[in-house]
Amino acid sequence: MTRTPGWTWAGRLLYRLRDAPCNTAQRGFMRKSDWNSFWDRAGGGRFTSVSWSKRRIEEVLDPFLGEGVRVLDAGCGSGYFCGLFLSKGCRVSALDSSEEALGIARRATRNRCEEYLAEDLLDRSFSRRHAGRFDLVFTDGLFEHFVENEQETIMENLTGALRPGGTMATFVPNLFSWWTAARPLFMKGIHEKPFRRKKLIALHRSLEVIRMGGISVVPFRFSPERLLAARFGMLLYVLARKGAGASRT
Repeated sequence: MTRTPGWTWAGRLLYRLRDAPCNTAQRGFMRKSDWNSFWDRAGGGRFTSVSWSKRRIEEVLDPFLGEGVRVLDAGCGSGYFCGLFLSKGCRVSALDSSEEALGIARRATRNRCEEYLAEDLLDRSFSRRHAGRFDLVFTDGLFEHFVENEQETIMENLTGALRPGGTMATFVPNLFSWWTAARPLFMKGIHEKPFRRKKLIALHRSLEVIRMGGISVVPFRFSPERLLAARFGMLLYVLARKGAGASRT
């Protein structure tokens, strides 16, 4: 009989997360009502506040931001990053399936986004309705809440919304970070499956990967980013470009 590693409770949890099949029986879905309840309880709170992890995401994104850049914040949550994009002069579309989250985002951005979209990213008409609109599509805390076939559908939709030559910026939790074990204690009621680097890259196979890495080995000012973030950062990320000759549909 196969046994899980016995060194620590964190090791056992990481092992289970690594090998758990991604299906509704074992993982469960985050339904729209779940997210509305979560954001109703959270009310923005720490999610609208700056942190060292958010600052490091900002550093990764900064070269792609500027006056008039059209940005889709897909799964905008509290709207923190919408505020960042607005501060850089971007034209921002905030998207979330949760009306509660969009309400928080509206307040956090003082209603300055061009639009607040209550959309289902599993709706395959999304890419047609928003074809080629955006220079940058950004996600943080999105893909890990969906099973693999749904992740593929979402990526197809978001890629379709990206203009040829535009950039996809995807941030997901890292399976091999200490945060994988600690996160359930801080994010109660949130179901997710962290990523391995290989899986994250594979999700972007229709795009040209231009940069990949990790951030925040620890969520403090002093963190061994250069040495360890690519393998053990709390978040993994991929920046990928849509080919200039790609179809807009």
